[in-house]
Amino acid sequence: MTHLAALPGSTRTGDGPADLGAVREVSRAVSAAHLFTYLVPETAEEAAGLGVTERGPAYLAFRSAAMGAVPWQVTLAAFYNFSPRAVRAMAGVWEAAPPERWQAARFRAADRAMRRVDVRLTDDHLAEARSLIDPVVAGADYAGKVLAAANASVALPSDPLVALWQRITVAREWRGDAHLVVLADNGIGPCDCLVLHTAAGGLPTALARATRLWDDEEWSAATARLAARGWLDSHGVLTDDGRAARERVEAETDEHCAALWAPIGTAGARRFASLIAPIADAFTAAGTFRAVQGQPGSAGSDHR
Repeated sequence: MTHLAALPGSTRTGDGPADLGAVREVSRAVSAAHLFTYLVPETAEEAAGLGVTERGPAYLAFRSAAMGAVPWQVTLAAFYNFSPRAVRAMAGVWEAAPPERWQAARFRAADRAMRRVDVRLTDDHLAEARSLIDPVVAGADYAGKVLAAANASVALPSDPLVALWQRITVAREWRGDAHLVVLADNGIGPCDCLVLHTAAGGLPTALARATRLWDDEEWSAATARLAARGWLDSHGVLTDDGRAARERVEAETDEHCAALWAPIGTAGARRFASLIAPIADAFTAAGTFRAVQGQPGSAGSDHR
């Protein structure tokens, strides 16, 4: 799938790629509005209802359900920074419940969580947000964007707020897919990008190790490779060169994403960011993001 058909009633307000400042701004907003689904109790409850109580396999099933009942090796390829042993643990989730039931459960979890924290978007703001994100989703180039394309193909739920959240998910996964291309192009492998991400404070090391399951030897080897590039010092601390390299990767990802937001341009991207801000604001007020270190609105996707 290269392009989705144009959506009826969508509004195209852009006159070319959004400037990179607006791309970074809307990417942060999209990431922040999407993040809660991996942290809220409603997600674990819905997974348990499908017969899966382990957090890792449930996360992988929810995240990859849009792709269908793919083997775990396909999820590994799409997720990039998880070790094979971590993703292999999801074997059997499609026997517990088919992907469409996982997708429906994901929508229920998002709906319940957003209602619980009282996300407030007026009907007018919901309609305006959809008028901006719909042409973005419809006009996106999905070549090489596996998770974004899969999510774009999912039928939208009837609830307007959850439907908007699913559109946000497409944009979030599109950046993530683009980010993986940039990581690979810069020779930053799956474990290396995770070590770099934790060194930069984007994710607690203990959480990264517990969820991605790289062993001590693999983690040490990745640390040594980054140190050899001058990105970490002898103690595994991020250097100025490492910080600059990480920013270059984010900037290159922004450049990829400029075309994504072209249908609505700089002004439209910034307006969309402001319209969806109440989602993250509500979860921040509820204390949801205390479980992770760093800003919930990080534009980076090397923690996929």
